[in-house]
Amino acid sequence: MFRFILSFFGGIFTTVTMGAAMVALSIGAVFWMYGRDLPSHESLAQYQPATISRIYSGEGQIIDEFAQERRLFAPADTIPDLVKQAFISAEDKNFYTHEGYDLRGIGAAAYDAVRTRGRDVRGASTITQQVMKNFLLSGDRQAERKIKEIILAARVEEALSKEKILELYLNEIFLGQNSYGVAAASQTYFNKTLSDLDPHEAAFLASLPKAPSDYHPVRRADRLMARRNFVLKEMMENGYIDDATYETEVAMPLRSVQNGDFESFKAELPPRDYFTDEIRRQLSEDFGEGEFFTGGYTVRATIDAEMQPIAAYAMRRQLESYDRGQGVWRGSGKSIEAEQLETWEQALKGVKVARDIDLNGVWRPAVVLDVEDQQLRLGIEGWTDAEPAAVVPRDDIKWIQGNFFDNFEVGDVVHVREMTSDEDGSFIRWTLRQVPRVQGGFVAMDVNTGRVIAMQGGFSYQHSVFNRATQAKRQPGSSFKPFVYAAALDSGYSPATIVVDAPIEINTPQGLWRPRNSSNKFYGPTPLRTGIERSRNLMTIRLAEEIGMNVVADYAERFGVYESMGPFLANSLGSEETTLYQMVSAYAMFANGGERVRPTLIDRVQDRFGRTVYKHDERNCRDCTQLASLDPGFAPRVVSNRERVMDPVTAYQLTSMMKGVVDRGTASRTVNLPVPIAGKTGTTNDAKDVWFVGFSSDIVAGCYIGYDQPRSLGKGASGGGMCGPVFTEFMREAIEKFGGGAFKVPEECMFIKIDRFSGARLSDSAAGDNVVSECFRDGFEPTFGITFDGGFAMGADLPLFEEVGGGGREVTTSTGKKAVVGPKANFGTLSSGGLY
Repeated sequence: MFRFILSFFGGIFTTVTMGAAMVALSIGAVFWMYGRDLPSHESLAQYQPATISRIYSGEGQIIDEFAQERRLFAPADTIPDLVKQAFISAEDKNFYTHEGYDLRGIGAAAYDAVRTRGRDVRGASTITQQVMKNFLLSGDRQAERKIKEIILAARVEEALSKEKILELYLNEIFLGQNSYGVAAASQTYFNKTLSDLDPHEAAFLASLPKAPSDYHPVRRADRLMARRNFVLKEMMENGYIDDATYETEVAMPLRSVQNGDFESFKAELPPRDYFTDEIRRQLSEDFGEGEFFTGGYTVRATIDAEMQPIAAYAMRRQLESYDRGQGVWRGSGKSIEAEQLETWEQALKGVKVARDIDLNGVWRPAVVLDVEDQQLRLGIEGWTDAEPAAVVPRDDIKWIQGNFFDNFEVGDVVHVREMTSDEDGSFIRWTLRQVPRVQGGFVAMDVNTGRVIAMQGGFSYQHSVFNRATQAKRQPGSSFKPFVYAAALDSGYSPATIVVDAPIEINTPQGLWRPRNSSNKFYGPTPLRTGIERSRNLMTIRLAEEIGMNVVADYAERFGVYESMGPFLANSLGSEETTLYQMVSAYAMFANGGERVRPTLIDRVQDRFGRTVYKHDERNCRDCTQLASLDPGFAPRVVSNRERVMDPVTAYQLTSMMKGVVDRGTASRTVNLPVPIAGKTGTTNDAKDVWFVGFSSDIVAGCYIGYDQPRSLGKGASGGGMCGPVFTEFMREAIEKFGGGAFKVPEECMFIKIDRFSGARLSDSAAGDNVVSECFRDGFEPTFGITFDGGFAMGADLPLFEEVGGGGREVTTSTGKKAVVGPKANFGTLSSGGLY
């Protein structure tokens, strides 16, 4: 009997022992099998999370940020213990004692799953396991993934410290609202730094990892409150806060940015505009979009915070002025359904219309609630009882064809702003506004460095993100002519060279081309200076034919106007498309004496470690490293190493001729500033595009206006008339800030007075409206009286340039007597050759 009992229990022991051995062997085999091909955990030691790339103004203010995952990396030693303790209490209270996995937690989760027959399947992952899942494994709930988690967690615990593991977790975890990591989440929900968080706010954040969308502070406030209080209780039970603190914190209301308790950090950022979006576009091309959005770059922009609003205002005012002159109401094209008008405030918030317009006041979206004969009753976004009644009187729509009933319906979404008195700022009425259909672009930059100080790519970025300053390809028209004249001046011509202004007929594959001047008149033999001042098309064509379109194309490409310009004669009049950005940067090279300018919106780019990866200004400072003090009268020497693209004498000659455009030519009516200004207007066929690009000694700026789908701007539209005022408005303030003076005269210049109408040489003492002191190359003996016609045949006599007059031009000589210069000639005395 005793032997039987021993045998029985011996059999049981053997069975249990062998079973345990089999289980151990099986578990070991499973862990061996899954542990063979696991990803390496060594990469975690070189963790570089995706972080925000930020753009700063020159004054160091954040003006925009870009990120796929909004994350602000916080090293472990900068994360307060309170925040760490809140997350440990919520997610893994045994974090500091376990070895990467918690067997008790795994067992409890398995028991709950069996007990509920799979209805309650919860995770039992430690913080270390969650790090493995987030970094090295997928997020699916499978036993295979859990085994891999445990294996990797055990390995990582041996390789990394607890603080490093916690740093990885607290920076990588998603906490809702596109916020990754505790630092970004603290800013998103409370607009606070981590060190400013109270215990209930730390518990708020620690409640979110489980499922951020299920604990939204507005939609699921009750659930979030319960979870937050649970975390606070765990913190108390774990000894992180005392009973008194717990009672105080658990009684605190649920406060957040989303509930309106704190101002959003976004309120401190200006609305995104064309400038920062163009930086995003350029750096995405240079570094790759993925790298830029995740690389944590610090970008120092060239934007001038004072001048950018002025550029936007000048451009917007001109576009709106033109639009209102058409007398047509189009509105926003958006409306709210009748059934939503009872809750129009909420419905209006969801309508996508521009909210970034500030033109004589902020433009606010509004919805038409009632249309009456003498007034329009509105619901205005953000309106309060303290403001004037939200009605628009009949007097406000005098500029519109028709009445209220003709143009408005209940539910229409419109823009309005306050009209106030210029004298005391008192309220006059609410006034209707609409985003113009006509668009345009504006760019201003430093002539020496190419730093763009202002850029406006349209009327409103939120209305249209297409940047017309850098992306729109448009015909520059006559604003291209300076490049033809530059090629001629560098080819031996002078401002006094005579070119015939007469009819031309050219056979082309498309038919007979008969170009004409904008005035539809012909002016006979005319000096180059007057040709550019008056923007003579026929002279430009003859000049381009004389020097060769291949030479003109080479100059345009050298200045960056085109990458590859077609050598067609029509292109001498600016028929080939380019961008405003390219044109302005090319004009900067005229202004600085002919040195290469590389336009830029960026001064410097630094990576996440503070290393400079791009710097625009590559000039050499000879004495900067040797300066021990800032002694009076002593300054470092900054040496330019820029490439020369144009002879300085040519640059000055052209600048002087373009100054004549502003002083007495096609821009004289609208460009009037206290310092010397040079520039050129441009108006294409049927006035589909109008331009003006001009410069002072320091700043170059350019504007173009036109419809996105090119069509005529109407009779009388011109570059001087429409873009001139935009340029003047901006440059008046730019001159006030940056100054300006006479254009630098090269040492090689020799000045001779000529008659600007006839090109004849005058005495040094000659004076009068017709007298111009022209720069000629020193040592070069100019030849007067030679006329060029480009080789085009000519027939009957034509009147000369009308300002010369029949008897020539009267001037004052050095003896004080009067003399007539520029005797009348006629085409009958000239052959049809190209050189006379």
